[in-house]
Amino acid sequence: MLCHIPAARRGLLVWLVPFLWTLAFGLWGLSRQDSVWRDEAATWQVAGRSAGEIWDMLGNVDAVHGLYYLLMHGLFGLFGASTTTLRLPSVLAVAAAAACVALIGRRLAGPWAGLGGGLALGLLPAVQFYLQEGRPYALVAAGAGLSTLLLVSLLSRRPGDLGRRAWPRWTAYGTTVLVCALLNWLSLLILPAHAVTLWWVRAGRGAWLRWAAYGAGAVAGALPLILFSRGQSDQVSWIPPLTWHMLIGPGILLAVGGLCARADRPGRGRLSASAVGLPLLAVPQLGLIAISVVQPLFLDRYVLFSMTGLALLIGAALGAGVRACGPRFPGVRGLLVPGVVGVAALALLPVELGKRAPASRVDDVLAVAGEVARLKRDGDAVLFVPAARRDTALVSPDAFAGLADIALARTPVASGTLKGEESDPARISAALLGQRRVLLVTDAAEVAKAPSAERDKAKAAVLRERFRVVEDRQVRGRRVTVYERLG
Repeated sequence: MLCHIPAARRGLLVWLVPFLWTLAFGLWGLSRQDSVWRDEAATWQVAGRSAGEIWDMLGNVDAVHGLYYLLMHGLFGLFGASTTTLRLPSVLAVAAAAACVALIGRRLAGPWAGLGGGLALGLLPAVQFYLQEGRPYALVAAGAGLSTLLLVSLLSRRPGDLGRRAWPRWTAYGTTVLVCALLNWLSLLILPAHAVTLWWVRAGRGAWLRWAAYGAGAVAGALPLILFSRGQSDQVSWIPPLTWHMLIGPGILLAVGGLCARADRPGRGRLSASAVGLPLLAVPQLGLIAISVVQPLFLDRYVLFSMTGLALLIGAALGAGVRACGPRFPGVRGLLVPGVVGVAALALLPVELGKRAPASRVDDVLAVAGEVARLKRDGDAVLFVPAARRDTALVSPDAFAGLADIALARTPVASGTLKGEESDPARISAALLGQRRVLLVTDAAEVAKAPSAERDKAKAAVLRERFRVVEDRQVRGRRVTVYERLG
């Protein structure tokens, strides 16, 4: 039981156990059976470019992820390209976020609340998905946990201590918010969440002024990226408009968070787990919904960091449960949190296994590359429909060695893009008619969409009229079809 452990060791265990627990969860099945899906393939192929090539690309596409790409470029250079290098930063980031949640919970609601909240974070289904994802969202969650921990530590100080001695923490707070914004500028929704906390606890004028100053500095630092990336808004044009059924998930999260907050019995003017966790959960969710009314942007990954608020609230509810058990069932007190977490882990086992399977993602670029390597012959050509499916060749160039990419006019690196620039439809058709065998890499039938680009329509028309299918393989959301010319 934590209460019988010396205070110093107890403080260490409260954050170390959730960190190691979450780390173990992340390392379990990290390779996902050696699969990489399309979003991670973008990280993989960009990280393999030089810093100058990445910079050139950011002027055309994906500027919003520029800092993350440069970070992964450095890691790929140090440790090599692998699924471990791709995903381990996210695992470590969520583990760090769990440690931050535990420290916040301990400070505001006691050691059991901290331990329970830290252990709960890695079990949340949304977090399970991005725990092993080669994208920046887990890093933002870690930054949100750290900035919230810094704010809580500042608000916990005596009013007279908010002067000169507090400026290093305020600087760290503003810097953390800025870095998160450079990884995903929608993370700036954490600032209004923290503002609600300041209002809830009736923070003094000094705290308000410092929060406003350092928060404004973070916004100003991220503003050039925000304005520039708005010019690349076509990248998110595929996100569907907000519908009522999309609100079911956020509604459930807010209901669970609200129930946990009631168990914590928050009081106006008191710095509590609810005063911190409920705004951290609700404001980003509601803010993204409001933004999506104007422009469709509703994807849960953009506000993944709000799950730190939910975990904090769950921890507070568990802490309240431990306190309630204390007088009547002292023997149960030390078993409640481990028991609830253990039962939750077992109940969520199908989810945990599912998130670690290749089928948890829409496709796998590595699996279809293996099929291409087995089916190709010397002198064959290759086509990609749509052109974005060229990511398979970019991530696994050896599998495509010897194949002529007859539609490609300028490579992704030369064009400063993710998928390269293709020739006009007439040239593609002419080049296609000069081939004996062609491998077509596209989406599996169950997820494929009808060709919309004129180039893709031209490819499909020539293959349909002048070629016949001799091989057709579908694997993990991708498809490779071998065509031979008639006559």
